[in-house]
Amino acid sequence: MEDFNREENIGVVKISDEVVSVIAGIAAQEIEGILDYQSGVASNLTNIFKGKKGNAKVSKVTLEEDKAIIDMSIAVEYGRKIMDLAAQVQDNVKKTVEAMTGLYVEAVNIYIQSIYLPKQEENESK
Repeated sequence: MEDFNREENIGVVKISDEVVSVIAGIAAQEIEGILDYQSGVASNLTNIFKGKKGNAKVSKVTLEEDKAIIDMSIAVEYGRKIMDLAAQVQDNVKKTVEAMTGLYVEAVNIYIQSIYLPKQEENESK
């Protein structure tokens, strides 16, 4: 586990890569069309909040001095423009991580892991 250290006048602040990963995951989920799924971002975040370690990490954070490189796997809803969604996720993750941690986010690399069909509620209600 890597840590980002910042020495202040009254002590040292350490931010672990897991914290940056959680922030990035939440920021990605804020984009409409990014779906949570059992082995994906939401499950990973739920496990982190519950103190459990997930089998597969959905995002990887590399911290070097005061900069971060974030690699993320996401699932998108079918029918959405994948490139637009990926750009929105990159922008939101970068802004959110930088605002909350003070780190400079050098890159947000997005890997589209899967595509999900939206459930058709109209057919179910008939």
